[in-house]
Amino acid sequence: MQHHYSSIVDMKTSSSLAFFAFAYIYLYLAIEVASRAPGNSNMRTKLKISTMPNATTEAIDGECPESDGFFADAYQCDKYYECRDDTVIAEKLCPDGTVFNDFNPTHEKCDLPFNINCSQRPKLQDPKPTEHCPRLNGYFNHEDPNICNKFYYCVDGKFNLITCPDGLVYNERTGICSWPDEAKKKGCSSEELFKFSCPKVDNTIAAQHPRYLDPEDCQFFYVCINGEVPRRSGCKLGQVFNDKSGACDWPRNVPDCIEWYKGILTDAELEALEHPTPKSRPSTQPQIKRYKMKSSNPDIVKISETTPITN
Repeated sequence: MQHHYSSIVDMKTSSSLAFFAFAYIYLYLAIEVASRAPGNSNMRTKLKISTMPNATTEAIDGECPESDGFFADAYQCDKYYECRDDTVIAEKLCPDGTVFNDFNPTHEKCDLPFNINCSQRPKLQDPKPTEHCPRLNGYFNHEDPNICNKFYYCVDGKFNLITCPDGLVYNERTGICSWPDEAKKKGCSSEELFKFSCPKVDNTIAAQHPRYLDPEDCQFFYVCINGEVPRRSGCKLGQVFNDKSGACDWPRNVPDCIEWYKGILTDAELEALEHPTPKSRPSTQPQIKRYKMKSSNPDIVKISETTPITN
């Protein structure tokens, strides 16, 4: 039987994803504020501005590429220049941990390194490390190389520790949580983390991405991509993995896991999850009110505005 591969996360996983999205947006906005507020005295340490009438011109091949705009340094990814009337009027640095986004010369914007190709200008300003933050801004590995599913996001040198959803690890190349086989982080493969290896199968079965139960956790299972690479996934709260069907199911249908949620969910709560009560939706229907107006003609009837009634 062919099973469509899907990742079903539980409530804890959903909360982690939501928090991660919020963290990314918060850092992005912080960078935007820092790079767009040169007049704010509190930002001057983040966005360094100095007038370099002679030295800067050499870094951009002797002249401004265009008459006006913001242009990347040829060697340093977090450095850029402002040109006015074909003259370099300022050399600038992005907030520590971010780099210049040279997509549009009319926009003065610093961005996360994951979004910009710095291979041709790899130099960076000297870092300003703080606790858990190698640089003031950005996403960074946990100090312990054996901790694969946690990382720090830093804003102005202040850190927050983020935990990836179950089955994922931090990917330092993209700054997000990824499957272990995509992150390719040393010591953090699925086999090393979960002590699970995909059984050898023929090509027909391998093409179906077969699923196998997690021997230690009824709610989780492994999907073997092309029959070789294991990825740990999970069923939603209240369900367990049914090894016979290869899909998530209710505990009453899986004898070995029938009491998996005992002490976690009551029978009534399980029943409510399996058979949720339909939400009542107020129905509306138009009601036409008629009333007679005083008129010399007794046959004249005026219809009022239609108003809804709720059952």
